[in-house]
Parts: sequence; structure tokens; C-alpha cells
Amino acid sequence: MSTPATEPRPSGSGPSKVYLVGAGPGDPELITLRGRRILGLAGSVLYDHLASKALLDFAPPEAERVYVGKKKSDHEFSQQEICAMLIDRARRGVTVVRLKGGDPFIFGRGGEEAEALADAGIPFEVVPGVTTPMGIAAYTGVPLTHREHTSAVTFVTGHAVHAIDWEKVGHAETVVIFMGLTTIGDIARELIAHGRSPETPAMAVRWATRADQETLTGTLATLPGLIAERGMKPPATIILGEVVRLREKLNWYERLPLFGKRIVVTRAREQASTLAERLRILGADVAELPTIEIRPAADHDPLDCAIARLATYDWLIFTSANGVRFFLDRLDRSATDLRALRAKICAIGPATRAAVEALHLKVDLMGREYVAEGLLEAFAEEDLSGKRILLPRAAVARDLVPAELARRGARVDLVEAYRTEVPQNAAERAHEIFSGGPAGRRRPDCITFTSSSTVKNFVAAAGTEILTGVKAVSIGPVTTRTARELGVEIAAEARVFTIDGLVEAVLGLYQGTA
Repeated sequence: MSTPATEPRPSGSGPSKVYLVGAGPGDPELITLRGRRILGLAGSVLYDHLASKALLDFAPPEAERVYVGKKKSDHEFSQQEICAMLIDRARRGVTVVRLKGGDPFIFGRGGEEAEALADAGIPFEVVPGVTTPMGIAAYTGVPLTHREHTSAVTFVTGHAVHAIDWEKVGHAETVVIFMGLTTIGDIARELIAHGRSPETPAMAVRWATRADQETLTGTLATLPGLIAERGMKPPATIILGEVVRLREKLNWYERLPLFGKRIVVTRAREQASTLAERLRILGADVAELPTIEIRPAADHDPLDCAIARLATYDWLIFTSANGVRFFLDRLDRSATDLRALRAKICAIGPATRAAVEALHLKVDLMGREYVAEGLLEAFAEEDLSGKRILLPRAAVARDLVPAELARRGARVDLVEAYRTEVPQNAAERAHEIFSGGPAGRRRPDCITFTSSSTVKNFVAAAGTEILTGVKAVSIGPVTTRTARELGVEIAAEARVFTIDGLVEAVLGLYQGTA
């Protein structure tokens, strides 16, 4: 189903619209399609503590991003100030998105903001979000309703304990308590005093639906002590009722094979998503730390000249998907196109092969092992005497392939298609990840390296001591050799030198099969 690219603006010269958008319970993928699309129209995004910062990437790069806080006892701006900011920006003609954790109208103060906008004559729209209890229900295996256990659910806030009629609330079959972590002792006493059984199953969940989700289960009588013993901190939500007993049977999320493991991905930002997503599907808490920035060649002339005589080559060899991408970019900028290509094509591995085949070209040769040695082995039966070979690749790479092909009689044109650099903020980002960062996340359990460059650049940016206690996983023997030369011990190595192989190696590390 298609949607319009832009939202209709208010007619005339009146104020722009304000969107109160529910960000969902924590996992950024749980935002609604409409919420994500509206973010793409934003001129200004005002987001709170419970909204995933990853969602800000859906806003235009030029959009203003303002953190407005709303963390317990740490409000960056008061509610009155936030409402004033929404009104002021809308009156200046800015499309405003107020991004709120969970759902705007479920203990999100969205009603207050909507009232303020209505009183000021500002057009607004409310985009619902998955509220936190719904996320908890799905991600802990505790359905809030169940034919055999409950047909009624009560939502209550735990802020003002003595302002709530616990006689009425306490007898609901399922009780969901927002913002009650610090007052759960008083809440439990009130509920028990008003007739609720101390043995009522009870659960507290922090950061629901995120990979660092933390769950405590007990009873109404024991949960306050368990929370204090664990030192659990907000944000957390509490659920009371017989449905909590179903968690043991229905808890699928926390049984994922990599749940509870924090894993660092060091690939270039443009390429990290595939590996990161594979790990997240398996339950991992993934921290992206790009140690490579892919940049165009410093000098395009050598590749441009090679493309101008493309018809003269017998072989075109690609040793990475990046080589394919940057070769195609220069080809598109030239007077030549793929019709000039008469060469056979060799790809180092399946990812590179897929990049070639995306151009509707066939790969003639690929090694059994997806490293330089495997590529050379694939050429073993080929007569290369006098053959012209074009090899577009990174500025800095191993010389094994061109040297060996030349020894076998080929004329190899080795040209720079792209270069790699260490991202400017790599050291700062590494320190943030390995120290836990402002979000207070745990230290990583594991770091993955997908090439020798990722290891070299990581060590250059952060050193090796930062990896104390962290297990490193390598995509293959060349990367492993580089890591060990630099003082990084490798705990597991992929058997197949691909992203899938790397994921299997990570799984093997934690399942005892590495």
C-alpha cells in the first residue's frame, strides 16, 4: 500500500500542525507506520526519555531535535515549557513532532499537551503508540487478559499512593502499575491491607521490549524486597495478577539464544545493518561502533581511465561489494556503460557476487573460500598468460592477488575504487559503549570483526585494554591473524567467511559449539 509523500499543510498562513506521536514501549521497530512516516515530515522533534533515540534517524537530517527530558526527578523542561515550545514552533510555521514513549494518552500527559494546543488554536493530531503494558505482555509472555484468569485490566499510576482508592483498584483481576517502582512497598501494603492476597503473582519489568529488558517475578509480598535487592531502577512497570503465572510457559523473548548479550558491531555504518539485524533477531543488544568509513577514491583518474578502455579487459575482479558500488558509480559518470564489458567476472564471495548480480550480470568465477587465497585457487585452471585484468579495490589492501596473478602471466591494472578511514568519533563512541554510556547500558560481552581493517582501526582508536573481559569473534583466518598480531585474542572464528558464518560463530560461542 502506498502513502502520499507529504502531509497536507493547513490552508492559509496559519500555524503548522503538531503531531503527538507514540514512540512505542522501547523497541524502535514497534512504532506505527504512520508514526514513522510523520517523523519523516518533521521540522522539529521534541522527544522524551522513554522514546528510542534510534527513531530520530527517521526525521529529516535538517530537522531540529530537542531532548525535553521527563525523566523522574530530572526534567529538562517543565510540562508548561514543553507546551509553550510546541505552540511557538507551530506558530512559526514549523511542522512539529512530539515523540512520546508508549502512547501519548496512556499516562503520557498527551492530553495536557493536546488541551494546550487546542486552547492556542494550533492544529494537532494524535498518532497512537503501543503502550508499555502491551509491550510487556508480548515480550514477557504475560497476557494481560486470558479467558481462564482475567477479563478485566486496571491501569494505575504509582506516583501518588495515598490518592488512589486501593479498595476499588486492588480487587481488579489484573493490575498494571505505571511509575510505581519507587513506591511499590507502600503500594503492596495498601493492597494487602485492602484484601489483596500477599501471594498474588507479581512482576516488575524495566526497559520492556528492548534487548536489555530486565524482569523480576515474585509475589505481591516479596516483589518490593526483590526490587530493592536487585537495585532495579526506573523506568519499570509492575503487573499483578494470575496471568503472571503464564510467563514460565509463554516467555519467548528472553529465551532467544543471544538474549542478554551485548554485542559490538564494528562494520562501516552503511554495511552494519545486515549483521546488526541478524544479531538482534537472535535477541542480542547490539551496539554499532563503525571503525571504518568508506570514502571515494582520493584520485578518480586511474579508475576512470580503466573504465574508458573497459572493452580491452579479459577479466574484471571484485574483492568486495564496495568495489562493485564505487566501480558502478564511476561507470555511471563516464561516457561508457555496461555494454562495453566483454570481460569475465570474478567475485571473492557471496556478498560481492550478490552486488554484481544486482546489476543483472553473471559471475563466472568464485572461490570456495571467501578470501584472497580462495580467489587465487579458483583461477588455478585458468590460462592467464597475456590476459588483461582489471582489479578495482580499496586504496590499502593485501597485494597477494595482483602479485600472484602477475606471476602467472597476467597484466593486472590495480586501481583505487575507494578508500577507508577511521571515523572521527570512533574513539569517543568506543569509550561511550565500553563505559556503559549515558544510558547506563552494561559493558559489552562480545565484539565482532569483519575484516583486518576493522581490527586495525578499532585498536588505533580505542586500544586493546578496553577489551578486557570482552570476547572477540572474527570473520575468518586473515582477520584473526591481524587481531592476534595487534594483541587482540580471538575467542571464536567463522567457519564460513561470511556474515552468516560470523553470526553462527557468535551463536557457537554462547552455545558451546564454537
